Amino acid sequence: MLSVCLPVMANEEQDRWQGYNRAMYSFNTTVDKYTLKPLAKGYVYVTPSVVRKGVSNVFFNIREVPSALNGLLQGKPGSAARDTGRFLINSTVGLLGIFDVASRMGIPSSGHEDFGQTLAVWGVGQGPYVVLPFLGPSTLRDSFALPADWYTDPRTYVDNVRVRNTLTGLNLVNVRANLFELEQHITGDQYTFVRDAYLQHRNYLILDGAVTDDFGMDDDFADDIDFE
Repeated sequence: MLSVCLPVMANEEQDRWQGYNRAMYSFNTTVDKYTLKPLAKGYVYVTPSVVRKGVSNVFFNIREVPSALNGLLQGKPGSAARDTGRFLINSTVGLLGIFDVASRMGIPSSGHEDFGQTLAVWGVGQGPYVVLPFLGPSTLRDSFALPADWYTDPRTYVDNVRVRNTLTGLNLVNVRANLFELEQHITGDQYTFVRDAYLQHRNYLILDGAVTDDFGMDDDFADDIDFE
């Protein structure tokens, strides 16, 4: 597979809304500082790492469903079949995905497909980089893909509102906890670092890994990160 080294820095065309983006990044950072980050710290403090790994596995397993659907939309039947197989195995033998039995059976994950990636495969341009309120870094293309991602997420169809909200909250706190490791590698201007990391990671996913990852994140750790 051809390895392509993408530029790390975004150009002015990619970040043409930088004034707004920096203001929204500052807003999100303030909200995170006083709400989500303290919750994530408490979560890490009271929850053993093996339990947190199991929680991450469960939510990773749930994402196999929309990934399989997007694999079909992208014309990747092999990818869709792999995601479907992993979901069935881990949901049963792996106890709802707590244990990644599929990987031990020789069916490792190669990352998840989402509708933003599907739009990219269909030829839709990336558009400008944009920071969304509460949701964080995105692009115009990925922002338009969000409704499709929500409607293909199995958690959307949980009838019990309390259970659905609990799952959403737990996922947010767990993802935020997983980002503590990444924060240790942030240098220089935080806004620029997060922007470039997001754009490079999205290109990595769209090109199915045929890029050089200058940020040094291994696949398992990157899979735990949800920048959207």
